[in-house]
Amino acid sequence: MPRHFHGTSREERALSAYVKLLRASETVHLETTRSLAQEDLSPSQFAVLEALYHVGPMCLTELAHKILKTSGNLTMVVRNLEKRGLVARQRSAQDQRFVGVTITDKGRKLMARIFPLHLRRIVELMDRLRPAQLEELARLCRKLGKNQ
Repeated sequence: MPRHFHGTSREERALSAYVKLLRASETVHLETTRSLAQEDLSPSQFAVLEALYHVGPMCLTELAHKILKTSGNLTMVVRNLEKRGLVARQRSAQDQRFVGVTITDKGRKLMARIFPLHLRRIVELMDRLRPAQLEELARLCRKLGKNQ
């Protein structure tokens, strides 16, 4: 395939690694979230349910930080999950500005059913790498993800 960008070797290495990282991430994300459509869940809705299922109740700000979404986007996601009875919002008695989100029994039952399948798909995809490669990938991603 012809290359259209010609930069310094440093720029070309960075761009090449960046494109490969994005493509790999998108491929894994698509493959692991494909089954969510059968449950009428978006990846963001699943992320909210997963966080609440594994971590427990959180305020909207914590939840947004945990799943890497803006609080504006998260409000809509939580509202849609609430309409389906999968989560509930609770205002703090001490501070009415504080809104906590918790998973309902219905949401917990859904996650108990679908999370093992989701995890199995992740394991299948990540099994393309040897254990040492997975550990190295995790280390490198952590390094890239840190705010310097």
